[in-house]
Amino acid sequence: MALAFTLPDTSGTSVSLHEDGAAAAVVVFTCNHCPYALAWHERLQDVARDYADRGVRFLQINSNNAEKYPRDSVDAMRARVDAGEFAGPYLVDSSQEVARAWGATVTPDVFVTDATGVVYRGAPDGDYNDPSLRAEWLRAALDDVLAGRPVAAAETKPVGCSIKWR
Repeated sequence: MALAFTLPDTSGTSVSLHEDGAAAAVVVFTCNHCPYALAWHERLQDVARDYADRGVRFLQINSNNAEKYPRDSVDAMRARVDAGEFAGPYLVDSSQEVARAWGATVTPDVFVTDATGVVYRGAPDGDYNDPSLRAEWLRAALDDVLAGRPVAAAETKPVGCSIKWR
């Protein structure tokens, strides 16, 4: 899998996967309109905030075809960022190359990486309708990585809306 990427954020600034020597990076393929992505959104932002000072980089990527899905346009993404809805960069994958390289299939599709590559892939937790779960699967994977342990549950089934391919 080709992990490295550089994508623009909603202001056009280039952001790379590997910057600042982070111990781990979370990459979430998400979007503006999918009910699953919206249901998990706040839990994911909480993880980004809770782990920011622990050496975890948190990147969210919209790879949907914005021509067919205008709610996923850069302008619509920027409006959400400007409204303070994202705890970290919200990146534009207009070519869809990064989503394809990573094998992302749904929104949200969550990946955790460390120096060895992808160590977790799947859903944030077991039920998009239950905020009390607090993205527990993602948190457990990050806790394992930060403690230097192998991730106990390295894969769960990602649940969400299909990525809207060109």
